[in-house]
Amino acid sequence: MKIIKRVLLILVLLFVFAIGALGIAGYMEYRDALKEMPLSEKIEKIRKQPDYVTYDEIAPYLLDATVSVEDKRFYTHGGIDYLATARAIASNVFYNGIVSGGSTITQQLAKNLYFGYEPSVVRKAAEIFMAKDLEEHYTKEEILELYVNVINYGDNHIGIKQAAEGYFQIAPSALNLDQASLLAGIPQSPSNYQLSNHETVARKRQKVVLEAMLRDGKITEQQYEEMIAKIEK
Repeated sequence: MKIIKRVLLILVLLFVFAIGALGIAGYMEYRDALKEMPLSEKIEKIRKQPDYVTYDEIAPYLLDATVSVEDKRFYTHGGIDYLATARAIASNVFYNGIVSGGSTITQQLAKNLYFGYEPSVVRKAAEIFMAKDLEEHYTKEEILELYVNVINYGDNHIGIKQAAEGYFQIAPSALNLDQASLLAGIPQSPSNYQLSNHETVARKRQKVVLEAMLRDGKITEQQYEEMIAKIEK
């Protein structure tokens, strides 16, 4: 019995040490990223880009759809979904998987701003520090606004302005429910959902978006049923 307790204690200590080491490595990567360009300068640079649009210039349907399908607790968490992040890290540490999933919109924004898409537990930890920084200095509306301006909507459309104009020849503010829910599903896997050659699959993904919006009360049952009938027509 004593041997089992000692083994368990050693395992717990090793786990704590590993988490501590990961936290330190992640913090160093976060710190180095800010040394290259402080967060405020990075944000200002993005906002000055010609295709940047503000929160008020984006259709509410698109904003609601994005939150519902990607991060339903966006407005209540502090930037991190710790349980989902722990699962993603554990899949790498214990199952030799790829660290993916579990990211909030804030973490995804941090990744887009500084860290790229190479899977890494250290990068995941760095994202947490950057996400906390974002949540401390920017409102939820500003974070969501920034997010939809930098993500990939497929077919070389970066940001919602390029996507709305490129796919539908309209401004982001003019997106209707059909267009908005279709676009909101693309960033999960832009190359697999881009409309030029994967619209059928993108429409299946759109159903997931609409289900999430219905769940969150962003659309009515009637709107949902009308949209599903249109998609399946």
